[in-house]
Amino acid sequence: MSSPQELSAPSEQANASETAAAEPAPSETEIPRTPAPTQPEDSEPAALAADDEDDDAEDDADDEEAVFDDSGLSAEAVLAAAEAADAAEGREEEVEQVPAVLEPEPDPTPYERELHAPHVRPTGEPAEIDPDELDPDALKVVLRLHQHGHQAYMVGGCVRDLLLGRKPKDFDIATSATPNEVRGIFRNCRLIGRRFRLAHVYFKGGKIIEVSTFRANPTELEPAANANGNGEDEGESSGEDLLITHDNVFGTAQQDARRRDFTINGLFYDVAEGRVIDYVRGRRDLDERFIRTIGDPEIRMREDPVRILRAVRFAAKLEFDIESRTYAAMEGAVEDLPRCAPARLLEETFRLIRGGVSAPALKLLDALDALKILLPPVDAYLKQYGKEGEKTFYAFANAMDRRVTAGEPLDDAILLAMLLMPISRSPAPEEAEAQAQEGGGGRPSVSQVVEDLLAGFVQSARLPRRIAERCRMLLLAQRTLSGERRRRSAAFKRHPLFNEALTVFEMTVEATGEGREQLEAWKAGEVPPPRAGATDEGPDAGGQRKRRRRRRRRRPAGGGASASGEGSASSGSDAGEA
Repeated sequence: MSSPQELSAPSEQANASETAAAEPAPSETEIPRTPAPTQPEDSEPAALAADDEDDDAEDDADDEEAVFDDSGLSAEAVLAAAEAADAAEGREEEVEQVPAVLEPEPDPTPYERELHAPHVRPTGEPAEIDPDELDPDALKVVLRLHQHGHQAYMVGGCVRDLLLGRKPKDFDIATSATPNEVRGIFRNCRLIGRRFRLAHVYFKGGKIIEVSTFRANPTELEPAANANGNGEDEGESSGEDLLITHDNVFGTAQQDARRRDFTINGLFYDVAEGRVIDYVRGRRDLDERFIRTIGDPEIRMREDPVRILRAVRFAAKLEFDIESRTYAAMEGAVEDLPRCAPARLLEETFRLIRGGVSAPALKLLDALDALKILLPPVDAYLKQYGKEGEKTFYAFANAMDRRVTAGEPLDDAILLAMLLMPISRSPAPEEAEAQAQEGGGGRPSVSQVVEDLLAGFVQSARLPRRIAERCRMLLLAQRTLSGERRRRSAAFKRHPLFNEALTVFEMTVEATGEGREQLEAWKAGEVPPPRAGATDEGPDAGGQRKRRRRRRRRRPAGGGASASGEGSASSGSDAGEA
């Protein structure tokens, strides 16, 4: 288990040992390095000459590797170490290790032709959803389940979006078949999940159709537990059980619809009949453009407070209003958000900013006073800087949303960096005072609250270290791109994250209107002049990383590997004192 200090600069000695350990088996992401030729032990002049060459090469490497971070590790090594730590902790979702075999097309049968999605219903009316709008692979899954005598419907967001005239992101299926029965029907299937098992059916091109078994709300099966009608306390305890221990209870199609969160997500589509099945009056709320919980909103929000974030996301994405009782229940359940698994909260927060609606969604969360739990530095920034801070922060969010809406691929590190950019540009007063006393030198860092937030996400919310470290490097690079910090341009442009950092800088220019000349220069392949008063934080800044000549100690006869080890340790110690 790696410590939170991985988000800050590791010591040179630790870096040297990690690099030495990694040399025999470099990872696929690391850039192979050419080993230095071995010098004879008794050749002192040759050793001194090699020292001169090593010093020159070392200075060039320092300039190239330290352009984003003066940690002594190359960017490749830092990111590779983060990925290795993520892999060691097993952050991947539990997936059944069954090879995915693409299923051959089944031979058509008369029965299958009868089950083909009709354009006209048995009543003579047109199908409620045009079959041509349905995903053909999802149709194959539904029809195959029908062939084997199981109920199967398209459910949830795909039905909602099709009825609203939107293109669904994916198609999910609910069925009466158990996960093992689904796996027995489809050769190209894997079972995933910890709390409940889902079936993923694989198709060509990496497409996945998710198939879930009808489930019931556990609270409906425990009438004795809720007989006293104690709303808040029983809601909290049943919500706790629902989240962790009693979430894998199979049920009927109607029970499956009623256990879902919002009415607009509880709609089923029967492709054989060409009709929408509505157990929860979701069609009404689609027409009225309301987000409404299924059942008592107080109980449903207490059962699973993550539904607050889901309601916010749907309201922002669909431009719906939140029904008044549902909104009031959301306000009351905000205090229960810390009960939820941090990883779930983080994932739902990322979904907000991945969808191109981060600005309206974050405004809703701010109105609910939920940012103090989800993103404390953002909440503190908005409260500290008032209206001007809100204007700046949401300008960054809108710039990011425009890119996402336009279809530009932005990874999570870029999205998180954009969200934290206003905070990184405005350090707390005590941090600014400390930097002024240090003369602007020393190790470059982002705002301490940002460092703490990233470290907390890694520790408690299972944020991959590679995303946290990439985000931190992107934030560090902005000072160089804007001209606030001098760097050797050739090495800076060779950094593996230069293009991503330039993307963040471009969105920053869109949000603030500042730095347009620097942006054009970087995009043209030129190096803009530094701003007046720019600090030198490169390898030669403030005497922190002076060029030095390494002197090799004469190795005693027979010293071999141990003498070499002592010499390298000595060099590391000297470097630390320089």
